[in-house]
Amino acid sequence: MDFLGRQRRLQAALRERRLDALLVTHLPNIHYLCGFTGSAGALWVTFSGCVFFTDGRYAEQAQAEVQGARVVILRRAFLPSIGEWVARKQRGKTLTTAGVEGEHLSMAASRRLSRAVSGKCRLRDCSGIVEQARLIKDADEIQLIRQAIEVGASLFDDALAVLRPGLPELEVASAIESAARRAGAEAMSFETIVAAGARSALPHGRASQALIPSSGFVVCDFGVILHGYCSDRTRTVWVGSETGEARRVYAAVLEAQLAAIAVVGPGVALGKVDQTARNTLKKQGLDKYFTHSTGHGVGLEVHEAPRVAKGQEELLQPGTVITIEPGVYLSGQWGVRIEDMVLVTEKGCEVLSPGNKEFRAI
Repeated sequence: MDFLGRQRRLQAALRERRLDALLVTHLPNIHYLCGFTGSAGALWVTFSGCVFFTDGRYAEQAQAEVQGARVVILRRAFLPSIGEWVARKQRGKTLTTAGVEGEHLSMAASRRLSRAVSGKCRLRDCSGIVEQARLIKDADEIQLIRQAIEVGASLFDDALAVLRPGLPELEVASAIESAARRAGAEAMSFETIVAAGARSALPHGRASQALIPSSGFVVCDFGVILHGYCSDRTRTVWVGSETGEARRVYAAVLEAQLAAIAVVGPGVALGKVDQTARNTLKKQGLDKYFTHSTGHGVGLEVHEAPRVAKGQEELLQPGTVITIEPGVYLSGQWGVRIEDMVLVTEKGCEVLSPGNKEFRAI
């Protein structure tokens, strides 16, 4: 990973915003900038270099993982100690404005940090400055995402091997998660969704003790974290004797997903991708049952920028990885969602998620 290159580009962004420094506290952003994977740390970025702060629990890990930054081990309360360290180092130096990640720092923490930084240094909210850089994945990141997708996709076979009427949803989720660990996954990207029958109409129906019915859709939505990068994929299957209406709704969702994927490419507005999916479902009178956005970015976090949603004017760029996941949810009956991860390329896009998406009854 080109951590030094990322740090240099961030320093250029600070210069454009007339900032003297930036305190990065969001752990995925820290991972992106210097490689640290622990659960406690902060990165102080200035034009003269970067300093990584953590506590004694991570002294050895930080020395092994952190690249492009000096490591400082703190012995007392985290943010006040960082503020005091900054105050000492800025003596005799020009440090008037420092950025903080307001979206990831509580008001109480911001106050503690502000009190600790003496002198005339003013703190400014710079939320999203690192996330903007993370939008475009480099070749190393794309390779790691491909590996996470490959492991995640293989788990669907484990789900199908146990999925049957009368089985609790949680047992299907357990089979998926056990297989993920055996395949080398560090963790699941999010709490596994297995929602059957009427519960498949819940867009985020996390696996429960509810039994899989003798007839109905089962939505399986899951992903893994591998080498820090996430995957996300949804497949929906039918249990029992199929019906014409079930096939019609499934076909409409699949058509909407394929239509949205077909318009993905550099320079395309995110809102256009979302609207394409909705317009396709509207032809079947199903658009009002599509109750969430069409997709989201995936990388070090399973839900990150950009949002593939109504009205989003931001344009897609090569190197961006997003999900395309339209769905139809008929309350009290069943729901269908089909999701794949897609890489924006120089000429269009590449569907990264493998696997058949045709209607499947078991």
